[in-house]
Amino acid sequence: MPFTVAAFYQFAALPDFRELREPLRAICAGFELKGSVLLAHEGINGTIAGNEAAIGGLIGQLREGALFGGRLDHLELKFSSASRMPFRRLKVRLKKEIVTLGDPAADPTRQVGVYVDPADWNALIADGDTLVIDTRNQFEVAMGTFPGAVDPGIRSFGQFKDFAARQLDPAKHRRIAMFCTGGIRCEKASAWLLARGFDEVFHLKGGILKYLERVPEAESRWHGECFVFDDRVALGPGLRQRQTEHDSDE
Repeated sequence: MPFTVAAFYQFAALPDFRELREPLRAICAGFELKGSVLLAHEGINGTIAGNEAAIGGLIGQLREGALFGGRLDHLELKFSSASRMPFRRLKVRLKKEIVTLGDPAADPTRQVGVYVDPADWNALIADGDTLVIDTRNQFEVAMGTFPGAVDPGIRSFGQFKDFAARQLDPAKHRRIAMFCTGGIRCEKASAWLLARGFDEVFHLKGGILKYLERVPEAESRWHGECFVFDDRVALGPGLRQRQTEHDSDE
């Protein structure tokens, strides 16, 4: 039986995130879901797998249920499938940030870059005046990326701000377009750049996963595979699972 995999996130004010942990764990367990969910004061970030009906039930609870009280009404969602359960257990964790950059100035709830629909991404990155940056780590970039994109050479997203401080200049780099796996890292990176005087900052809405889902393979400018943090390891065009011998516990 194939499993449905839902990757989701939203930056939203959750001052009560600590109290949300156990009720959310109970909801997920009730639907017999496995995967990982992060909760922080700034929002939620997770990847969960289960049968299609159970995934739909969880998404309904996140968006409309009493636990979050309508605070997750703009949840960013990507769906894919797996031939077997890609997670070994259910984890609901409390974090300082749902994606770690380590700078309070990077607050997507206050300011964020311009979202670019996957259908418009090819034209933006083909423009010679656009500096395209892959915000992911070296391992992920090595598996696949958009040709011509700058590889920051980082081991973790927290190092992105150091790369930007050294290599990027608001006076020189007037238009920046960024991308990442699901969109969440780019939202925070764009907020950080805007706070430091960069004017035109764009990011791929829904990330590489949404691009692979929406853009026909014949029109795709993506080269390689997209690393995902579960036992599938990598996805290709159409979010098709790649066959691999690797294994992951993320």
